[in-house]
Order: sequence, then C-alpha cells, then structure tokens
Amino acid sequence: MENMRQSPANRILILIKTDGPQLAAAIGDALGISGEAARQQLSKMAEEGLVEPVTVAGAGRGRPRQLWHLTVSGNRRFPDGHAELTANLLGTLVEQLGPAALDTVISAREAETLKRYRQELSPAHDLAARVEALAGIRTREDYMADCWRQADGSFMLVENHCPICAAATACAGFCRSELETFRAVLDAEVERSEHVLAGARRCAYRITPR
Repeated sequence: MENMRQSPANRILILIKTDGPQLAAAIGDALGISGEAARQQLSKMAEEGLVEPVTVAGAGRGRPRQLWHLTVSGNRRFPDGHAELTANLLGTLVEQLGPAALDTVISAREAETLKRYRQELSPAHDLAARVEALAGIRTREDYMADCWRQADGSFMLVENHCPICAAATACAGFCRSELETFRAVLDAEVERSEHVLAGARRCAYRITPR
C-alpha cells in the first residue's frame, strides 16, 4: 500500500476508500487544499474513470449535495490478491478434486493463520490490546483495518478493503473461516455487522467480551 501514499489523487482514493463517499470540501480539508482545488482534482480523476459524483438530497431544505464515490476502476487501484487467477484456481480445484478439497485448503489456511495471529497477539493481555493488535496485523495484510471502543464497552473492527475478495466471492468458506479465526484469537464474541459480499463498502465486526 505504500505506493498509494504519494500523489494527491492516491490520497483521495485512500480517503474515500477508508471513510466512504466524501464532499469535495471535506476532501479539500483532509488534504489541506481549497475545496475548489479538490474539485479540480476530482474532475480530473473522474475523467480517468476513478471516481464519480452522486447527488444526494440535502438535510431539511438544504440544497442537494454531491458526494464523490470510487468507481470499479478506482477500487481496482487497491490490492486484489490476483483476483482473476485466484478465482480460476479455486474453480479448477473444485472441478478436479471436489468441494472437500477446497474445504481442506480453507482449513489448512485457517490453522496457519490462527497459529500466526496467536503468536503476534501473545503480548496483548486484555481484549482492547488484542483488538488493536489484530487491526494492525490486518492493515499490514492490506485490509486497511481500523478499530475503536464504543460507548457500551464493545469494540468495532472495520476492514475498508478486502484483498481476497475474489476468493471470498468464489467461496464463502473463506469469510466463515476468518470470522472463526477472529473469535479464537480475540477470545471474544465476534459478529459481522457489515459484509462486502452482501453489498457493503467494507466489512465490520462488533466484538464483545465472553
């Protein structure tokens, strides 16, 4: 992801990917430039097919507002884990060896991931520290993760990008496996409240102590 932290255009892509659709003025504030400069940059990016404006009704009697979204091409600027190759390989695996072979692969990946995560989270002695450490791991793995404690004492873990989306689309077992891994390494109740495969822009998990 480091190569995406250089130009203003890439900073805008990351901002919209992380925080969702944005007003041009808000983008200007985040980048430390004027709203007009932000609009000029967004117009250029729109010509390149990276972003698009969507007009939404204003609050009350306010004027309609224009929120900038990522296009499919804009989302493709983020790591996709070799999407087409992954999907083809999974399809071939099931076709040649059957669904059980794919289950074996997922189980092996889960076991390896669980072992590695437990080792990295071992210094964390409470749930808050484990959630923070897990968010750090997932960010390094290109999930663009963030976390925070909520007013009721629970925690939220959000992942603004899914680098294995093609694999997860081809086999929901990857998503189920990751959810079980989170529950195990956090030693907590974990429920997925937003899901990319269900049409959300991100995956989000609510975490509560057992």
